[in-house]
Amino acid sequence: MSKPSAGDRAYRAGPEAAGEVARLLHDFNTEFDAETPGAVTLAHRLTSMLAGPSTIAYLIRDPAVGVALLTLRTNVWYDGPVALLDELYVAPQHRGNGLGSAIIHRVLTDAINIGVSAIEINVDQADVDAQRFYERHGFSGKDPDTGERAFYYALEL
Repeated sequence: MSKPSAGDRAYRAGPEAAGEVARLLHDFNTEFDAETPGAVTLAHRLTSMLAGPSTIAYLIRDPAVGVALLTLRTNVWYDGPVALLDELYVAPQHRGNGLGSAIIHRVLTDAINIGVSAIEINVDQADVDAQRFYERHGFSGKDPDTGERAFYYALEL
């Protein structure tokens, strides 16, 4: 893997970049055959979400080829907010060049600077590449106290 160049620094994206963030999120879901409401709908939602304090997006390169999306929430067990890394995506033709690492490093740096207490990520069981990526960056899929495997459950309403 090559190292990212100086021009490959991830940057925080505001509401004005909602269309670019939406395009990459739509591409992500399309690549993995997941449902997507479409880039236009995502951009509409993101415009207001990115203007608020609880949704943060990062892009890398111009035009952007990678994105991370975080949402923040309060949690009784922590002094600071807990972040959910909703998505981290680098376009296929740009993978293997350290861009994902550059994005996650920026996410972690900013999270520390704004007082985030924990970052949570949901990774599919079969996605061993993503699991290795996150483990390489300090994340664990096990409970730190018991060593038991962590599981994610969901119910769409």
